[in-house]
Amino acid sequence: MTNALNGIAGLTHLGVIAVEGDDAASFLQGQLTQDFTLLGSGDARLATYCTAKGRMLASFIGFKPAPTRILLVTSRDILAPTLKRLSMYVLRAKAKLRDATSDFDLWGLAGNAAPKAEPWKLSMDGESAVIALYPADGQPRALRISPAGTTKPEGDSLDESLWSWGEVRSGVATITTPIVEAFVPQMLNYESVGGVNFKKGCYPGQEVVARSQFRGTLKRRAYLAHSSDALAVGQELFHESDAEQPCGIVAQSAAAPGGGWDAIVSVTIASAEAGRITAGSAQGPAVQLTPAPYPLLADV
Repeated sequence: MTNALNGIAGLTHLGVIAVEGDDAASFLQGQLTQDFTLLGSGDARLATYCTAKGRMLASFIGFKPAPTRILLVTSRDILAPTLKRLSMYVLRAKAKLRDATSDFDLWGLAGNAAPKAEPWKLSMDGESAVIALYPADGQPRALRISPAGTTKPEGDSLDESLWSWGEVRSGVATITTPIVEAFVPQMLNYESVGGVNFKKGCYPGQEVVARSQFRGTLKRRAYLAHSSDALAVGQELFHESDAEQPCGIVAQSAAAPGGGWDAIVSVTIASAEAGRITAGSAQGPAVQLTPAPYPLLADV
């Protein structure tokens, strides 16, 4: 069903936070997992905002359209609390944060509508920024951020539900309300898809994130999953060896065009290696796992 992922979808589930001022990059440098001080004009960055315990509060795709301005694309359902929390730490920094969602139209480009480029590469099409994303089943994908009221890009229309399915198949999860504080970045493979910079300075949760990476303490990873029944974000997963203690959580899900449901799940590595996994309870529908569609940093 890969050919179903072809066209242009309006992305109403995403919003934009604008960070503006002389200290925009240095402020974010102290808050997020990614290095925004070195961000060039031809690149975007995947990043996450963590608690002091390294748990993910939000995820972003960020880019710098001007030297003193950074835009962060995030899930709209967590935008307001994320903006409020980040704003608390501006203090004396020359940076202002605001909800800029109404300033932009966001589009998802897939298949023939998307440029063939490495993930997180940014190009400009007039006043619109186009950011290459991870592919889904080999199909190119991109995020287009245009000034509000800009004419819709030319191309076939793609239903937003199919775009959501492509997001799942890419293996790169977006943080939404049901999974806030559920994961450290590596539990969603963020270090393997460009979401964590281990060379940058301090940020909330850095010690936990670094320890997970370098001391071999990580016990969960993200996998692709499929079930004949619906899978809900935040739903617990169980391994046949333990009917009481969940072995994982559904991080993102979507109806599959070929039937059933696809998902990104974070489960214990031991559970993924062998045995039956079910959703919701030990008696729930079976869930089949496959590896993430990209190499893990530890395996490279």
